Amino acid sequence: MSPLFPALTDDTRAGRPALRFGDRSLTYAELAATTGALADRLKGSGRVAVWATPTLETAVAVVAALRAGVAAVPLNPKSGEKELGHILSDSAPSLVLTAPTDELPSPLRDLERIDVDVDEDVDGTGQADLDEHTATGEDAALVVYTSGTTGPPKGAVIPRRAVATTLDALADAWQWTADDVLVHALPLFHVHGLILGILGPLRRGGSVRHLGRFDTEGVARELSAGATMLFGVPTMYHRIAEALPAEPELAKALGRARLLVSGSAALPVHDHERIAAATGRRVIERYGMTETLMNTSVRADGEPRAGTVGVPLPGVELRLVEDDGTPLTAYDGESVGEIQVRGPNLFTEYLNRPDATAAAFTPDGWFHTGDMAVRDPDGYVRIVGRKATDLIKSGGYKIGAGEIENALLEHPGVREAAVTGEPDPDLGERVVAWIVPANPQSPPPAQELSAHVATRLSPHKRPRTVHYLSSLPRNDMGKIMKRALRTADTDD
Repeated sequence: MSPLFPALTDDTRAGRPALRFGDRSLTYAELAATTGALADRLKGSGRVAVWATPTLETAVAVVAALRAGVAAVPLNPKSGEKELGHILSDSAPSLVLTAPTDELPSPLRDLERIDVDVDEDVDGTGQADLDEHTATGEDAALVVYTSGTTGPPKGAVIPRRAVATTLDALADAWQWTADDVLVHALPLFHVHGLILGILGPLRRGGSVRHLGRFDTEGVARELSAGATMLFGVPTMYHRIAEALPAEPELAKALGRARLLVSGSAALPVHDHERIAAATGRRVIERYGMTETLMNTSVRADGEPRAGTVGVPLPGVELRLVEDDGTPLTAYDGESVGEIQVRGPNLFTEYLNRPDATAAAFTPDGWFHTGDMAVRDPDGYVRIVGRKATDLIKSGGYKIGAGEIENALLEHPGVREAAVTGEPDPDLGERVVAWIVPANPQSPPPAQELSAHVATRLSPHKRPRTVHYLSSLPRNDMGKIMKRALRTADTDD
């Protein structure tokens, strides 16, 4: 297989910036030399763990592992010791790569530790005979652990061909080139922040500026200083939308961006519209999973339709199926089915879990995503929620929680909203809304919210029960943890 990062051995890019974290940066020549020297030490190591802090060291560690032809296991620094112990036992890394100043928790202290020193002077240009040149497309590039919402986290083995094909498909969809400069502040232990946000620019020969942690001032500064793309999650874009009225420089900076991309969860239509009105730029969304990398995206040369995740990426097959597996043939924007995908972007297996791997695929190779969606007549995909938590079967209808959440967020009295279903003796399930009011002292009445949804969507989609919260439970990526809502303290 050809190298994942051809720019590392391209003399014409040697002096160009590759990575910048705060005031620390590496050119392509420096990155090639640093990762080449580290890769020589990692050859034959099997799997290696990476203590994935949002730092230059993490990016160097992962690139070096890939150049050495070994699989990297990114570790979330916020993981509890029980979860961390499970991941280490399951993946059995031979060593852990860290920054020299990192303090590691006890589960990692028995592993051999290699400190990644990006400031060390190294000889060479990174053009050594590294194992990347002999690695095959099916060799593991990364083992990324799922969130573990239905049990212990599972390690998705992501092959090198999935990384390459996904990044190349996004280059086609987003017209992503070596001239692009990406700014983001995403964590580096998952697909969005690491594969798209770090490996993506390096595969293109462009550059990335990582903020360390998200703030609107950093976004405005980097987009005003030549960055062309912004990657974020809905929580970040919501904060941007909230800040825009008071930060005219932020609006100007966003207006200069070539591409604003949101992912990892649905961006509410209300935030789409507020950002577009203030900046003249539309945020586009894409859809992917740990196991599939990227499946769909709104194209840079397509219609940036709010509330959709665009069309299948090149090489990706996508279909919607009924509960019994029968494919849906209607692209009517109303018929709900589970998304199944097939293509070179898919993972190889769940590590040490042949049972779970077999259950994840149909006999003819389609992956069960568990996500529910509709498709518009022109093929655009609109996700309505997760099958396990967001599909509500009420009164004979299949209802997606996502569209009700968007409708609720259009109400001026609602700051945040989540929708779930709960058993109902008459309807099967009733729609339940969980609301963070804009004014906690005067929340909008439940009857008003129910009528608001009924007039915007249809009466059978209106909430029958409304709970009020001070905040919604979210994970590190800003996704709402709906299972935690059942035990949440409400202000009813």
